[in-house]
Amino acid sequence: MILILSRQAHPNDIETLMKRLDWMNLRASLSEQNGQKSLAVVSGMNKQVQIEEFAALPLVEKVLPFTQPYKLASKDVRRERLCIPIKDIQIGGKELAVMAGPCSIESAEQMNTIAAQVKKAGANILRGGAFKPRTSPYSFQGLGEYGLQILAEAGEVHNLITISEVMDAEQIDLVGRYVDILQIGARNMQNYSLLKKVGRSEKPVMIKRGFSSTYQDLLMSAEYILHQGNPHVILCERGVRTFENYTRNTLDIAAVPVLHQLSHLPVIVDPSHGTGIREMVVPMARASVAAGADGIMVEVHNEPEKALSDGIQSLYPEQFEKLMISLKQMAPVVDREIL
Repeated sequence: MILILSRQAHPNDIETLMKRLDWMNLRASLSEQNGQKSLAVVSGMNKQVQIEEFAALPLVEKVLPFTQPYKLASKDVRRERLCIPIKDIQIGGKELAVMAGPCSIESAEQMNTIAAQVKKAGANILRGGAFKPRTSPYSFQGLGEYGLQILAEAGEVHNLITISEVMDAEQIDLVGRYVDILQIGARNMQNYSLLKKVGRSEKPVMIKRGFSSTYQDLLMSAEYILHQGNPHVILCERGVRTFENYTRNTLDIAAVPVLHQLSHLPVIVDPSHGTGIREMVVPMARASVAAGADGIMVEVHNEPEKALSDGIQSLYPEQFEKLMISLKQMAPVVDREIL
């Protein structure tokens, strides 16, 4: 339920109310919009909360029920778009978040070369996988902690925010020491024990939509993270499996406006995994921005033909540069900017 608080409510009184809710084993999230404060109250799994208990409180003007099974991720809690500050950018703000880099971190030379190229073109976030969840156990599995060190150093040298995937709960602290954003891959979208643990992390988390997951499935997974106290969650559309097999996946561009309608969380689109075809990445990246995406995630490699993973869908640096030129021209039309 949502407690709409009196505009005259004193901060001390609100704090007292939140302590009372905590004593009742109820989680409450305070938000403010246009000067109106509200508390989103999520009950325990087995605790039945009666709205009448709270409607009579002097601080409370109105009590509203949640209209969706995902509570903290819904617009019932927050009508305005969430902006997540990370260093000098805000994901979900006016500036478009552009995540670019190789699928896998292969060497320090490779990462520094690509980081310099994507930075020059206008990217603000450097991506790279250190632990690679591969379909075949014989495929390249990543460089592990050494790869994370390479990513962190490249990000620092080129003034880029960094993001990399966490595959299991044991990796959270390790990956978190080196990167700015933790990524939950499509295969782990419903790994609820992992979601709970990244929910207790202070790092922003980007969660990718599963291969066959609905919008509600994705938002319920985000709810697991939010429920543990981490408010900085980013949604990522990366394509779903359909009957069509020409492309790697079917990129669901409609997910962008739908998720924005259902939730206040930022939405990123990954056209690289969404198509799996280099020639499709640029037009689908443009379509994503036109649809209102808060950012894109694109694989870029200086030598895709020699890449240890996903070379076939990785852009050459010159292709990425041309994409960024076109996005800079498009951005003002959808009230965005690329600095």
